[in-house]
Amino acid sequence: MKVQLEKTFPMPASADTAWALLRDIEGVAGCMPGAKVTERVDETHYKGTVALKLGPANMSFKGDIEVKGLDAATRTLKLAAKGTDSAGGSGATMDLTARVEAVDAATCNLVGTSDVSVSGKAAAFGARFMGPVTEQVLGQFAANFAARVQAMQAPAGTAAAAIAAAAPEAQPLNGLALMWAVFKGWLRSLFAAKRS
Repeated sequence: MKVQLEKTFPMPASADTAWALLRDIEGVAGCMPGAKVTERVDETHYKGTVALKLGPANMSFKGDIEVKGLDAATRTLKLAAKGTDSAGGSGATMDLTARVEAVDAATCNLVGTSDVSVSGKAAAFGARFMGPVTEQVLGQFAANFAARVQAMQAPAGTAAAAIAAAAPEAQPLNGLALMWAVFKGWLRSLFAAKRS
């Protein structure tokens, strides 16, 4: 099963500040709910994990990340990731292109295009939920990314404390909370359609 998304997120920071974070792979991974870089193999290859909590069940995915391109002129990052859960019943791959576009001196947009494919048990959620769940995850990522770039622009004396505060310990991705958010969104769209 494959999901394609293109999203634009406004950022409360200059394009240069957002680009500084975007080219820091460990920093970017720290913004993704449940994700963590566990090893830097070389300049373009990393190993990492993603933890997912679905009620009492916990799933852990291990995988590889490859930086396919880093273009400072266009402030663009291209990467590919693939992984499997520890039980071997699910797999996922992702191709991501992210770029920073300046809006003005103090703000910018983070634009991302991703192709996500899942197989095995993870695909059992079906196409109906994969898109909304992926959008919820990207929304959480964008909020974490925005908090970090805003903290990076804090005055020098408070920058380190602000970055530490904006970078909490990675928590497992809460699948039930995501599904609840998707369900609420579905209900809103259902009632909005009836009103029209």
